[in-house]
Amino acid sequence: MPTVASPAAVARRLLAVLPPLGAAALVCAGRVAAQVPLGSDAFGGFLPFTPPGAAAPGAAMPLPESVETFDPVARAQLLARDLPPLWVGTYQAFGAAQSQPVQLRLTATRSIGQMVDLRGEMRIGELVTAVQGNLNARSDQLDLLLLNRQSAAGLEPGGVFTGLQGLSLSGWQAARLTNPGGRLDLQPVERAQPGMPALAPAAPVRGLW
Repeated sequence: MPTVASPAAVARRLLAVLPPLGAAALVCAGRVAAQVPLGSDAFGGFLPFTPPGAAAPGAAMPLPESVETFDPVARAQLLARDLPPLWVGTYQAFGAAQSQPVQLRLTATRSIGQMVDLRGEMRIGELVTAVQGNLNARSDQLDLLLLNRQSAAGLEPGGVFTGLQGLSLSGWQAARLTNPGGRLDLQPVERAQPGMPALAPAAPVRGLW
């Protein structure tokens, strides 16, 4: 029975009879390429390495898109310093025909990390109450609590004003699902307007906890 030569033996025989260029082509095409490495000149030489262009002296390097340049802690400090102390506007409960005049006076603002702690007093219609809240300098989210047990215009104890536009626009979230809530619109003023009533002493304040 005739014996079958191995592929390596066949390749060696072909290398012995083929011209040099044909042998090189066979080496590149077959498995012998791993056993007979070719020089760099077989493919015309290596391509030269071109380094990336360096920035001109004094030119600012571009920042990667993933780098965040916004500093909420610094913005919280600016808000605590520059937030207008007086705000006026209206509150209208959902389903109510008329709105109530609102006056908010901030008596203390303090930055805590990226949050701004707010303290002050608010007049809603005839109700005057102390308020306390937090303003997120990153998202402009506001949470504002009324610190008394009285209610007016549907503002029952246990609810909170919350919104995502700072003090300008927020909604009332009541503690009961049967209370539809309402809308609070405020605008800052530089100073008290003529004829604006002064805030009366606030009602007794209850603790947060």
